[in-house]
Amino acid sequence: MNLIVEQGNTKLKVAVFDCRKIVSFVFTDRDDTSRVEDMINQYHPEQGIISSVVDRDEALVNYLKEHLNNLLWLDEHTPIPIRSEYETKETLGKDRIAAATGANYLQPGRNLLVIDAGTAITYEVIESSGIYKGGNISPGLTTRFRALNTFTRRLPLVKEKSEVPFIGTSTESAILAGVINGIVYEMDGFIDALKAKYGDIFVFLTGGHSFYFERRLKNHIFADANLVLVGLNRILEYNAKKN
Repeated sequence: MNLIVEQGNTKLKVAVFDCRKIVSFVFTDRDDTSRVEDMINQYHPEQGIISSVVDRDEALVNYLKEHLNNLLWLDEHTPIPIRSEYETKETLGKDRIAAATGANYLQPGRNLLVIDAGTAITYEVIESSGIYKGGNISPGLTTRFRALNTFTRRLPLVKEKSEVPFIGTSTESAILAGVINGIVYEMDGFIDALKAKYGDIFVFLTGGHSFYFERRLKNHIFADANLVLVGLNRILEYNAKKN
């Protein structure tokens, strides 16, 4: 079994894979590493991978080294099963390359777009040949709401709701409509542009707000909240076979 640890900006995801299937999953606060210990004690994985968008947690890394036969720390030097054309690999988010790898693993031989709707919204393009072309980054849903509240004097802090008007009739509903509809138009716009470029393209939607936007997009997409974890497991297996 494989242990997958992903430390995001605010959250920690821990999963145990048996081959390509997730047998256990925990989503908790980024610093709650006790859940990693629980997973190891329960499932006794042989190997693992850790990915972090923040600084390396040496205490966690040392603990994993003590309890796993093999531990892979994902960085820009780690071999991956897709070819990357990103110019600054040292600045490329580990979650971004993992999502691209996971998408290519689940839908090989296809042109792919991965949209990750989290703290930031990222767009990753993978060609059918298995080449990662790069992508775009824009502010995420919560980030946009907070920015309007923080950098203006009188605009309130708004949170997402299930029903969103096309045009707001109050300041709160205007912010809600502007932020949500703006993101939807942005996502659909990228999809339409890539369809025009590539013809057929398969679109993955992942991240914390993936299911919130799934029903709002006019384009057909496949929502998979665990795409990054799938990609990390694929990278781990790829490196294990090389050793």
